[in-house]
Amino acid sequence: MAALAREGWHVLARRARTPAGELDLVAEREGLLAFIEVKARPSLAEAAHALGQRQRARLLAAGECWLAEHPAHGTAGVRFDVLLVAVDGTVRRIADAFRAGD
Repeated sequence: MAALAREGWHVLARRARTPAGELDLVAEREGLLAFIEVKARPSLAEAAHALGQRQRARLLAAGECWLAEHPAHGTAGVRFDVLLVAVDGTVRRIADAFRAGD
């Protein structure tokens, strides 16, 4: 969270529940809205492989639900990021990790 704040992001929600599922983090910076999925696994590689097609589809649907309830956000665009966390504390953020149709 502190890293996001240092980069100018304002966290709007944590563990936001929608009819389509949960969004781990929702953050916005200068009108750009990011839905951030957090994946913690023993290694970064395992975390990176933990986000399958089915889960991406659920996240896209959850993002649409969130936007329907908060139409004033995301005026500069919307993206889906993934935050990978390894057991040793290593963290890597993949900005714009996937899009609809990927």
